[in-house]
Amino acid sequence: MVKSARSMSGLPWIAAMAFFMQSLDATILNTALPAIAKSLNHPAIAMQPAIVSYTLTVAMLIPVSGWLADRFGTRQVFIYAVSFFSLGSLFCALSSSLSFLVISRVIQGIGGAMMMPVARLALLRAYPRSELLPVLNFVTMPGLLGPILGPLLGGMLVTYATWHWIFIINIPIGLIGIIYAKNHMPNFTMPKSPFDFSGFMLFSIGLVMLSVSLDLFGNDTLSNYVPVATLVIGILMLAGYYFYAKKHSKPLIDLNLFKTQTFSVGIASNIATRLSTGSLAFLIPLMLQIGFGYSAIIAGIMMAPNAIGAILAKPFITRILSRFGYKNTLIWITIIIGIFISQFALQSPELSLAFLIIPLFILGMAMSTQFTAMNTITLGDLNDNNASAGNSLLAVSQQLSISLGVTVSAAVLRFYESMDYGSKIDEFHYTFITMGVITLVSAFTFLFLKKGDGNDLIKRKQLKK
Repeated sequence: MVKSARSMSGLPWIAAMAFFMQSLDATILNTALPAIAKSLNHPAIAMQPAIVSYTLTVAMLIPVSGWLADRFGTRQVFIYAVSFFSLGSLFCALSSSLSFLVISRVIQGIGGAMMMPVARLALLRAYPRSELLPVLNFVTMPGLLGPILGPLLGGMLVTYATWHWIFIINIPIGLIGIIYAKNHMPNFTMPKSPFDFSGFMLFSIGLVMLSVSLDLFGNDTLSNYVPVATLVIGILMLAGYYFYAKKHSKPLIDLNLFKTQTFSVGIASNIATRLSTGSLAFLIPLMLQIGFGYSAIIAGIMMAPNAIGAILAKPFITRILSRFGYKNTLIWITIIIGIFISQFALQSPELSLAFLIIPLFILGMAMSTQFTAMNTITLGDLNDNNASAGNSLLAVSQQLSISLGVTVSAAVLRFYESMDYGSKIDEFHYTFITMGVITLVSAFTFLFLKKGDGNDLIKRKQLKK
């Protein structure tokens, strides 16, 4: 019992460490993409597979993470996950070609698919729903240091060392995480059930085909029927999974989850809204370095206000939700995000950096509020029996939207390049306007929330106080 209490007290820190590792890795890579592209003899926009290969692997394998955690225990699976993530980081550092880097990112993704979802699942099993909002708030706050340190650290390592070090830095953090998890993470298990391999193949191949097709639409070297055929296959595979899961007694992803209204809206809104916000970490460092001509260090420093704003917003989120409710908060905060994404079209090298820092700071606060509110209302009405499946599907939607966000934004940028609208800066400007409009449209998904949705979560938190 003493060990259990100790494990519970350290569990939020373990989840925060997992979030920190993933966010640090993602933000370091985005800042270093131009340097990696130059080293591997590719244009910067062609480095998109290095990001998408990771996020897509994570999206594919997250449903497996829930089954593995239920069968072998959260601690055991988490330790293996961090080990794979660290091993993949080592291979990334040793990469001498884009193909090898992409394969290494896939290995990283195998670990990433299990690392954060399993840690969050352990939190869902360890804490009552009344404590879920403050616990998730705590977990994300240390993890948000990654977006502050990542771009700056990435810029420094690229400038004063080599890009290989942006991956090597994950290895000691991973070793510390493994040691800490052995001592402080509970090993929750659930009754064993057979793995739905057929459902996994239908769902995973469908996701891959859907994502790859969007990338192929921007490839001028292929015939038009290739991306269309790939898109159709992806849609058919996902449709096939839908009909398969309806008849299966224990499907990989239980479609009965969508009978919970808040969960359905939460998943749909995560995909819709993160489609544009997920592209920012990819687009902004590219615009600052390729369009504006800033160094990697300056580009990294410019991303810090976004993360600082996200951290400073955390203590106020519960009060905002208590005053305005989940529905009104999510609608208006998404509109604000769309406006601020579009305003990057006004940025130019001639403007003072303050005109870039202030919008990034405000955008960070808005995105932090949106993410926390969406995640909480998505999981808040689930019970212990479906929490694992719901948590997995939420993580899938988040990673898929990031992957699609990078793919779509890169395709939009290539489209404006092909149209030859003007300078490289103008092409980035049009891309930001497009992604901002997508965000504004995504706000309509929250209209499907009822006025009182989420009130129970807020009341339980107030009673706890």
